[in-house]
Amino acid sequence: MTIRLVAVDMDDTLLDKTLQVSPRTCEAITKAQEQGVLVTIATGRMFSSAVPFAKKLNMKTPIITYNGGMVRSAFTKEMVFHKTIASSVANKVVALFRERGWYLQSYMNDELFVVERCEKAKSYERLSGIQAIPLGEEFYTMQHEPTKMLAMAEPHEIQEIQKVINREFAGEVFTATSKSNYLELTHPSVNKGHALELLAKTLGIKQEEVMAIGDSNNDYPMIEYAGFGVAMGNASDRVKAVAQAVTTHNNEHGVAEAIEKYVLK
Repeated sequence: MTIRLVAVDMDDTLLDKTLQVSPRTCEAITKAQEQGVLVTIATGRMFSSAVPFAKKLNMKTPIITYNGGMVRSAFTKEMVFHKTIASSVANKVVALFRERGWYLQSYMNDELFVVERCEKAKSYERLSGIQAIPLGEEFYTMQHEPTKMLAMAEPHEIQEIQKVINREFAGEVFTATSKSNYLELTHPSVNKGHALELLAKTLGIKQEEVMAIGDSNNDYPMIEYAGFGVAMGNASDRVKAVAQAVTTHNNEHGVAEAIEKYVLK
């Protein structure tokens, strides 16, 4: 097995509980790149939130952000792919969330928009390092054409919200949980698997030469696509079931262990 491209999820995968990349993981990624292996991030995060990590790790390969909604170079800012949710659909989603009293944030032009900087918005700011733009009532009246929308609620509420969205917007929105209290909404053709396939083809890399590492349900499509899928030790059972291997926990250098074991020569 020869791996030429490695795609790594960020939260609860590449990053440890302190939201940092461990020295061991940095070293493993550097060694892989020195051997000619391309390494990229594949995250639900905004492009601007992922860029500092991509630059720190010297990832010259375009990175996958917004769950696959945007594929773009962290260094040159060149856009490889960008797909948004249709404004007609997004505005109906916003109206539904307003009617139900559910929390929603919207990402447009690589900026984060919220109704107000409530505790949910502030918690996301702390995680992402991005400051939200509060719009008040304008959030509900503006024309949304987002790269992604994100619902936040308690896990049992997220399950109910996902059921409603999948029923009301079947074929118009793709949904996936990234954390137990996060529900990601993108264009129906957008997911990490499709984005990784597009990137691999752009780079002239075969499916069997791709390794993907992740933990959450939004990682499922890319782990299923990859020739060699690796689930984190802290991954969901669904992700572990589709992976070819399971590595250690994100707080136990799981990404480093996978690269050392399956990629480095």
